[in-house]
Order: sequence, then structure tokens, then C-alpha cells
Amino acid sequence: MAVHKKEEFTQKEQDLANFAKAFSHPARIAILKVLAQKNECICGEIVEILPLAQSTVSQHLKELKNAGLIDGSIDGPRSCYCINWKAFQKFSTEFNSLFNNLKIKNDKACC
Repeated sequence: MAVHKKEEFTQKEQDLANFAKAFSHPARIAILKVLAQKNECICGEIVEILPLAQSTVSQHLKELKNAGLIDGSIDGPRSCYCINWKAFQKFSTEFNSLFNNLKIKNDKACC
């Protein structure tokens, strides 16, 4: 029987990895840039800006929403999304802490 190795890592490590995974596609970064500019956006507007099909944009929005990076609401045929700035602040702080700790632990020359 296979053992799920994710359980061997802390929740904080898993959360940071999920956050990083949500950023792992250039289309998602482009979507976040559009949302940051407009502060709120309809899915159809994102499709008009990016060179992607509506279904592809929807899938990327779903991944960003599942990661907690964006909030969204559906009002009939309209889908409206905005950036979850609290989540960004939380993970920004945690990533900066991680990077600083890694640097402090290995401040000497390597290789």
C-alpha cells in the first residue's frame, strides 16, 4: 500500500508549495496582473486581453481560486474575480521568512 508522503511535511510547507504551484503557469501570472490593474474583472474581459480560450482562462481562474489567491462570485452568466490581498500578504511574509532563513543558514560560499 502506497504511503502519501505529503503528510511527512508541515502544513506550512504544504501551504507554501500549493501557493507556489498556483504561480507556476505564466497565464496565471498574467491573469493576476490583469486583476491587479482593474481591481475587479469579469472572466470575459480577461479572455479579451489574453491570447487564451475562455475555457482555458476559466481553468486557470479555478486554480487561482482553489489556492486562495483570488475571490470570485458568479451572478448569472457573469463571473467576477478579484485578488485576495490577505492571502498574498500572508504568503509574501512566509516566503520572505523562508528565504531569509535559508540565506542565514548558508551565508558562506558554496562550491
